[in-house]
Formats: sequence, C-alpha cells, structure tokens
Amino acid sequence: MKPKNRHSAAMEVIGAQLALFRINAGLTQRGLGERTTASEETIASIEQGRRALMPHLATEFDQLLNTGGALAAGVAKLPPKEKYPIWAEDFMAHEREAITLSTYETVVIPGLLQTEEYAHATFRCTVLPLGEEETERRVAARTERQSVLRRKQPMCASFILFEAVLLGRLGGRDVMQRQIHHLRDCADQPGVSIQVLPLDRESHAGVSGPFVILETPDYQRLVYTESHRGSQLISDPDEVSALVQKYGMLRMQALSDSETRGLLDRLLGEQ
Repeated sequence: MKPKNRHSAAMEVIGAQLALFRINAGLTQRGLGERTTASEETIASIEQGRRALMPHLATEFDQLLNTGGALAAGVAKLPPKEKYPIWAEDFMAHEREAITLSTYETVVIPGLLQTEEYAHATFRCTVLPLGEEETERRVAARTERQSVLRRKQPMCASFILFEAVLLGRLGGRDVMQRQIHHLRDCADQPGVSIQVLPLDRESHAGVSGPFVILETPDYQRLVYTESHRGSQLISDPDEVSALVQKYGMLRMQALSDSETRGLLDRLLGEQ
C-alpha cells in the first residue's frame, strides 16, 4: 500500500474530528448539509479524508457545531502538499544535489526532458483520473525539477531512450512534434547527452526496464527504480555496481550522441 503524505494524513484527522463534532451535535451528514453551504456528498468526502476542508467551511462548521474554532485552527495548521509522492521524495532530494545522472527509459520521455504539454499528457494517462488542480500542481513540480539541468555548475546528465518512446504519439501528433524538437534542443545543451537505443537491436542490456543512477556530491552512487507498487532507492554497492555496468553496456549499444541528433532531425522532418 502506498504511504500517505503528511497533508493527506492531516486531512483524515480533521475529517474524523468533523465527524465526531457532527455526531455529538446529533446531526447526520444530510442534516449538517441542510444547515450549511456544503452538500451531503462534500461532507462525506471531507470526513473520509478524501477532500480537504476549506477554511470558509471550517468556520461555518465551527459556528454551527459550537466547536470553539477547533476545525478552523486545524485547517490553518495543515502541512503543505508535498510536491512529489512521498516515496519519491528521497530520490528528488538527491537529484537536486547530484553531480552525475544517468537515466534509461523505455516508456515515456524522462521527466527532466519533458515539455509541459507532454507532461500533461502523461498525467492524463493515470488510471484514477487526477483533478485539474492536482494535474497542474504535478506538472509545475516536474517542470521545476528540470532546473537541475540549468544549474550554475551543471551536472553531467546522460539519457538513453528506447526508440519506441519517440515513435509513439502520446498527447497527439503536434504535442509529440514539439516534444521531439525540445529533445533536439536539449541534446545541444552543455553537460547533456541523449542517446537512442534502436528498435532493431537483436539483443541489449535494457530488457529489465527503466532505472536511474545518480552520483551524490560525496561520490556515492544510488539507483532509483519505479514500479506499479512504488519505488526503490538502492544503495547496496553490489546492486548499484551491476546496474552501472548495465548502463555502460546500454551506452555502447545505443546510437552515439551525433547519430541520435541525426535521428531526431529526421523525425522532425517526417512530422
């Protein structure tokens, strides 16, 4: 089960408090809704911790339920929403300070190289739809992460993309065309290497899926992987060493930087 972030956990506490205050006042969710501007469905969602209690509703509920301002005080102390899922926060913290970053991706353009509209398209693919506000928040956070490629002291960033990622149409033809154009610009950026692993390779070292290797300022190497059930930040020297060797093999099996730039140019000409 995916761990809850601090904001979500606090929402559940406030929801439970609202339910207790309501029950102590002898009101059903419908009864409370009839006396305030909130609907019965909204109250149920808040009490279940699925929806945040807005300040104006907290004030209404406090007055009606005679709570002494407890709900409004709780809402005022809600921790801010984390920019990233809690299980990825350690990786993001290391990413901000990394001196080298090596990424192998097989499904989508890596987040550090995505345009905003392509990022929107990836979040629209979630099985449980995200609301507009949450989508915008995640896109903004992803865009902010990209500043690591523009630091005063740039990191050395290597990206290997499986060719199928470029041949897809995620977001539509125009979105993909602009995304490939952005990749082409990134390929000319100092410190950035982009290589494509061609579809026609009869064998390659990347069949086990995507991963990221980063090197911290104190020269420790870490590996980050994601799956449907969460993610792993791996520090075991033996496991890290095996994936470092795998990445080295992938670099040899992929097109060179200049060959990749030529491929991107051809793809843009075919759009």
